[in-house]
Parts: sequence; structure tokens; C-alpha cells
Amino acid sequence: MSKLSKPSVLNDVKVKTVLNRLHAEANKQLPGLILHYLPKLPGLLLGKGIQWDSTKTEYYNDKYIPIEPDQGEFLYLIARAINAKTIVEFGSSFGISTIYLATAVRDNGGGIVIGTEIVHEKVVQARKNIAEAGLENYVEIREGDGLKTLKAFNQTIDLVLIDGWIHLALDVLKILDPSIREGGIVISDNVKTFKEPLKDYIEFLQNPVNGYQSSTFKMKGGTEFSVKIRRHDEN
Repeated sequence: MSKLSKPSVLNDVKVKTVLNRLHAEANKQLPGLILHYLPKLPGLLLGKGIQWDSTKTEYYNDKYIPIEPDQGEFLYLIARAINAKTIVEFGSSFGISTIYLATAVRDNGGGIVIGTEIVHEKVVQARKNIAEAGLENYVEIREGDGLKTLKAFNQTIDLVLIDGWIHLALDVLKILDPSIREGGIVISDNVKTFKEPLKDYIEFLQNPVNGYQSSTFKMKGGTEFSVKIRRHDEN
């Protein structure tokens, strides 16, 4: 039974139908993922994460590895609470988190979710999933390296979701940081699972000198919740 069969904050039947399908497809991949990660389990449990080889990422090209339904609804509620109009997502994958965020933007009266994804096959499918949910007018998926597709960002950002390649997390945040408004939010996934690789990233967010107040929640593999309390140019 899908977790989304419980009472949901989402009221759109079309959106919920697409999310139910995507979460179910992701769940079917879990046994294979567990077997794949089994040799890496000690490192994962210690927060060392996985040693990525950027030249050998083909295994992940058809893997969801998505946020969970409760995380998605959390994202939706946060975006609604701050009346987010412009959201940036690093690591769109098949568009599951994008759909939660785009639903919030639509329900806020309009805006845009700008996602970025480097795997072409995922970009194609994400756009199809988003269109199936009826949210294509609220989403722009930029294909390619986030360090390039998000460069020279010239819109004020209300909310950022960091859920892409961990070795790029800090660089992506620094690109977006000047555009994140005071009171804007940065949500980062899997910060406990990848505690060591994300050490500099978390230190940046938790150091008040950089303009954020930040705390780690126990959702899934650790979720960092950060609020921009001071704009970059006021440091």
C-alpha cells in the first residue's frame, strides 16, 4: 500500500495519482539497490557515503533514489508556508520532488520551479511525469551540469532543494546564495548518510557568518533545514 493512500495535504487527484505511480516504481527498485549498496553499508552507516566516480555513473541513470512521501509533503507545506514563487532544485531525477514543489507553487498562485538534471533520459521522463501531473506550466528543467545551468542566476529565490551529486552541493549553493532572499529556505537531503563528504557544505550552512541559521532533522538519511537570515551582500 502506498504511503500516499493515507490522508494527504495534496488535494489534486491527478497529482496524487502520478506520485503514487512514481513512488511505487521507486519501491520496486529497492531490493536491487539494497544488494548494490550492501558492500558499501559500513561506510554508509558511518556517514562516509559512497566514493563517487563521475566517469562511471551509468548504474544510476534509471534509478529513482527519491525523497519519500513524508519528505515530499514536508517540502509542499514549507513552500506553501513561505508563499514560495521561485524554487530551485539541484537534482531533479525523475521529477518526484519537482512535482511536490510545483504543486505548492501552483497553489501559491503561480511561479516557477527551476530544476537541473544531468542525465538526459531522466530529463525526458521527468518532463513527461510533470506534464502528466498537469504542472508543466510551473516547471523548467535545465539539462546539464548544475554548475553551468544555474550560473548567473538572476531571479530572487524563495526555496532551494539540494538533492543532487553531493560533491557539487557546496559549489551549487554558493552560486545560488546571492539570489536567495532573506527568509528564504535551503533544504538538503541525506546529510547524515553523506556526513563526511558534506562536511564543508554543512559547516558553511551552520556558520552564522555565512548568513544562515541551520539545523539537522532526522528525516530519512538526515535533512538539513536552513533559513537565510542575512543576505550575502550584508555580510
